[in-house]
Amino acid sequence: MTAGPKVTVLDYGSGNVRSAVRALEHVGADVTLSHASEDVLNADGLLVPGVGAFATVMEGLKSVDALRWIGRRVAGGRPVLGICVGLQVMFEEGVEHGVRTQGIGEWPGVVEALPAEVVPHMGWNTVDAAEGSRLFAGIEDERFYFVHSYGVQHWNFDITQPAMAPPRVTWSTHGAPFIAAVENGPLSATQFHPEKSGDAGAELLRNWLKTLR
Repeated sequence: MTAGPKVTVLDYGSGNVRSAVRALEHVGADVTLSHASEDVLNADGLLVPGVGAFATVMEGLKSVDALRWIGRRVAGGRPVLGICVGLQVMFEEGVEHGVRTQGIGEWPGVVEALPAEVVPHMGWNTVDAAEGSRLFAGIEDERFYFVHSYGVQHWNFDITQPAMAPPRVTWSTHGAPFIAAVENGPLSATQFHPEKSGDAGAELLRNWLKTLR
């Protein structure tokens, strides 16, 4: 039996790592839970989980020098997948309770409170999948599980190199439209939790694994 692609789930203190590990193993990945540089850099894919506050996740990532390793993977074209706050920190900054925290800055944008009557946005919701999406291939009309009070509500990405394919941006709505997923070369991320999204989430993870080889 052929071994599945090697995926490292970044271990920096985030609360949903075990469910992410189990979900990846379920769809055939060979999973390591680690923050060691060799595991992060040498894996076929790196998954960056994230729950809780933007600032807390950034502190955790910095504590294991993850910003450097994520940057090296992206620069080298090595796949990275962020989940929930793992998507949010890929943007320039997050604003929570009036406090601004600098993000990793792979994408322009600000994570702000959702303008909805009921927060957090908790439960199943549909998405408007980007045209040509690889993550959502075959599951464009499915529902996914969200748990968040903040999101990126504006996308303004300037393609400075015409040879580069534009990022594929998937949206959802809770109070206002917000970014549900981004696919940008080796770097992808989802605001929802695929590991909590049943069969649809499992298929999304399978789709991501297909991009690793």
